[in-house]
Amino acid sequence: MGISIRHISIILFALLFLSSCAGLSSRKTAKTEILPAQQQIPEDELLDIGIMVFESEEITEKQSKKEGTNPDVRKAENHFVSYHLKNTLEQSGHWGMVRVTPLESETADVLIKGEILESNGENLAVKVTVSDSGGKVWLKKKYKATVADGSYKDNVLGEKDIFQGLYNAIANDMANYRRKMRPEKIKEIRTITELKFAKYFAPHAFEDYLEENRKGKYTLNRLPADNDTMMARVLESRERVYMFEDTINEYYEGFYNEMWTPYEEWRKLNLAERIALNEQKRSAFLRQAGGALLVALGILLEVQDVHDSAILTGGLVIIGGQVFLSGMNISKQAQMHYETLDELGESFGSEMKPVVVEFEGKKYELTGSVEEQYKRWKELLHEIYYVETGFSPPESSEQNDSQE
Repeated sequence: MGISIRHISIILFALLFLSSCAGLSSRKTAKTEILPAQQQIPEDELLDIGIMVFESEEITEKQSKKEGTNPDVRKAENHFVSYHLKNTLEQSGHWGMVRVTPLESETADVLIKGEILESNGENLAVKVTVSDSGGKVWLKKKYKATVADGSYKDNVLGEKDIFQGLYNAIANDMANYRRKMRPEKIKEIRTITELKFAKYFAPHAFEDYLEENRKGKYTLNRLPADNDTMMARVLESRERVYMFEDTINEYYEGFYNEMWTPYEEWRKLNLAERIALNEQKRSAFLRQAGGALLVALGILLEVQDVHDSAILTGGLVIIGGQVFLSGMNISKQAQMHYETLDELGESFGSEMKPVVVEFEGKKYELTGSVEEQYKRWKELLHEIYYVETGFSPPESSEQNDSQE
C-alpha cells in the first residue's frame, strides 16, 4: 500500500508545528521580601557576622560549556556573592558589624560559609552554612532562584540584585533563628567569641576558660575578671584585627563596585545566550530530524512509484537537505555563543595591592593575595602581642623544651 499525498501533508504540518513550538519556554522569578528589624536592637545584643568568601568547585572546560560560564567569572562571583550578602544583612538591621573575610575570622560571633553551586545569569544556586562561635549550627541549606528574560532592570548597586530574593531568603532565615534566642544566650555567644580569640592569641593564659566537646561545641568554664589586664591586651589586638578586616572590606567593596556593571551586562547577555542556545538546539534537532524524514519520504515515494512522484520526490530531497544544513548552521552558531561567553570572563581578577599598616611608629608592608596578607597580619599581631607582654610564643617554648 502506497503513501498518499495527504499522509505526507499531515507529517509536514506536524513538523512545522513542532518547529514553531521549539522556542516556547516558561520561567518564574523568585520574589522574597526582606524582613527588617521591627525595632532597634540594643548594642549589647548585636552579633557580629563574618562571611568567608564563597567557594566553588573547579570548573572544567566541559562544565563551562554545559553551565554557560567559565572559571574566571566564577572566581569573581565568589567575591561578588559574598559581598552582596553582606550588604543585604546590613540592610536588614538585625546585626552588628558584618565583614567579608578571605579566611575564617576569630572575631565573628556568627560565621557564614557558602558555596556557589550554579550561576549563569539564569539560575543562581548556593549552599550556605551558618554557625555561631559556640559551635551551634543555625542552618545548613541550599538556595536557588531562577530569573526570566527581561528581568534585568531596576537593579540598584549595592542594594538590589537580580537574584535579590535569594539573598533575602538567607537573611530572613538567619533573622528568624536570631529572634528565638534569649538575651542571655546572645551574651554567652559574645563572651565565647572573646574567649576564643583570647585563647587564639594567648593560649597560655586562657586555655581553661572554655571547654570544647567532640562535636566542636563550646561551654564556658569561667570568666576573666573585669579588670583583667591580660584580657584588655587581647581585646586591643582584636581591635587591630578589626582594623585590617575593614581594610580588606574596602578592597572587596571597590572590587564589587567595579564588577557591578560588567557583571550585570554579562549575566544579562548570558541569559539571552542561554535562551537562544536552547531554542537553537531544539530547532536544530527538529530541523535535522525533519530533513532526514523528508529525504527518506522522497526516496520512499520514488521506490513506490507514486503518481507524479518525480517532481515531488526531487522537491522533498532538496527541501530535506536544506533543512538539514540549516540545522547544522544553527549548531555552529551555538558554538559561537559558547566562545563569546568564554571571552567575557577574562577581565575579572581578585589580586590585592600591597597594604602598608602603621603601628606605634613602625610600618609594616603586606604583599601577596588577600588571603596571604590577612594571614600575615594576624601573625604580626601575635609577634607584637608577645613583645608587649614579654611572654614567649608557644612555638619558642616547644623549641626550648626540645633543646633541653
